[in-house]
Parts: sequence; structure tokens; C-alpha cells
Amino acid sequence: MNELTGINLAMQTPMDADGNIDYTRWEELIDIYIDAGVHGLVLGAGTGQYPYLTQPECNRLYELGARRINRRCKLICQTSALVLDELIERSKHAQGLGADALMILPPYLEGPEDDDGLFAFYETIDSAVETDIIGYNIPQATGISISVDLFKRLNQIEHFNYIKDSAGDLILQQEYLATGYKVLNGCDPNTVFSFIAGAQGCIWGGANYMPRESVRLFELVTSGDITGAMELWSLMIPSLLFIWRGNYVPKVKAASRLRGFDGGGVRAPLHNLSVNEMHELMASLELLG
Repeated sequence: MNELTGINLAMQTPMDADGNIDYTRWEELIDIYIDAGVHGLVLGAGTGQYPYLTQPECNRLYELGARRINRRCKLICQTSALVLDELIERSKHAQGLGADALMILPPYLEGPEDDDGLFAFYETIDSAVETDIIGYNIPQATGISISVDLFKRLNQIEHFNYIKDSAGDLILQQEYLATGYKVLNGCDPNTVFSFIAGAQGCIWGGANYMPRESVRLFELVTSGDITGAMELWSLMIPSLLFIWRGNYVPKVKAASRLRGFDGGGVRAPLHNLSVNEMHELMASLELLG
């Protein structure tokens, strides 16, 4: 099992004004984020507009990304798909590039919602790959909540070694942690509390616009300096609360542009922020500088 400890930054996918991927900027941002000290990069994350990228686009992003990362940090690829054969095809491609882990949503559109069906889904994927699988609990998007009992069952599958928990329920996350299995926080406004509670690390979209602060936060908590961590957190939390409530990806991308991590705008059907939203975002970022 690969250790995915620390800040796994859920990378934005840079776009030009027409919504085309800027592959040159993609490689530049990889270097920038690695230089900032992140422990891992998640390619094709939701923050990277994965649902609106084609399979060939994802393949090229992952190929360029794997080569550019060159083992300087952990490489995680999202390989989710509604068609199971396509999911396995995507997963094998990412595995062949040297991915340390595959992030995979449950079957989120009229698929199985019962524990046995979800277990069989991940078991089928496990039989086709040799790479760590990160399950994904984001019920606000999928309508599926992974119960603690199912989490325990899933960890009996050979390669299912992590869950990304974006639900925002700290009680449920502590119940996951109490099983002794590996948890990666995915709810931005809960990050510091997840670290204190014992989460292995995070998969964090907000880290796109504050990578150094995110790494520092993790270092402060793991060194036992909770007072220092909470002081830093007080600077981070205003913008995290703002981005979490709707239009998440456009807000992250706008914050990234404002703070020197420009990845352009978003691809339709997403849309860029209104003037009022931009003003609110800028106000929420003031304490960060």
C-alpha cells in the first residue's frame, strides 16, 4: 500500500479562453505545486472538471502529468466512469503510467445503492487492477453514502485502502477513523479538524490557491503545534467557507488566478463568477494576502 500522507492537491485543469485545455500551463502548474511542497497531486479531480473532460483528454493529462511529476510526489488519478468497462480501461491506463492510487466514485447515476451492490462494484475493479483504490464518499453529489459497515467490508478487498470523505460530517469521519483504516479528508472547511482527529491526509481542491499554507497547516498539526495550526487556519477559513457553498470549481479557479496560480477559467457548462461573487471572493481572501 502506498502512503498518501499529507496534502494531496486536487489539481485544477488549466483552460484557455475557449475552454480548451492548456497543456503547457498544466506542466508549469505541476512544477509550481511540487515546489510548494505538496505531498501528492490528484489529476482529473472534480476540481479539475473531470466530468467535462473526454477520455482522450484525461489520458493526455495523465501521460504528461506522470512524466512531469517523475516520482517527485505521489500521483493519484481519478478514473471514475459510469460504464464499468470504460472505468477499468481508464484505470489500467493510469496504472500503466505509474499511478500510486486510483480515485473512483461509486456508480452515481441509477446504479446500485445497497451495500452488496457497491461492494461488488469495487470488488470487480479490484480484480482488474494492481493499484491502490481510493473510494469516494460524496453523497451530496452522488446520492450514495458509504456506511461505516460498508467501509469495513470494502477494506477487506485487496487494493481498497483509502476513502476520500467529502461528506462534511465529522461524526461519520471519526467513525471511519475509529475502524483503523485510512481516511483522506475531502471537505475543505473541516480540514484542520480532520488532521487533528487523525486523518492520514487530504485530497484538497482549495489547496490550488494556497498550496504553501496547506502544507504548513499539515506540518503544524503533525508536529503537535495545534495553537499555530489554528492561527494559520483563521486566515484560511474565510475563503474556504465561501468556496464550499456553491460554484466550487469556478471559485477555486478564480482564487487561484488572484493568488498567482492562474489556470484560466472554466469549461461549459460551468461558468465564471459574477462581479458580486468576485468581490465576495476577494474579501474572503484578504487575510491570506
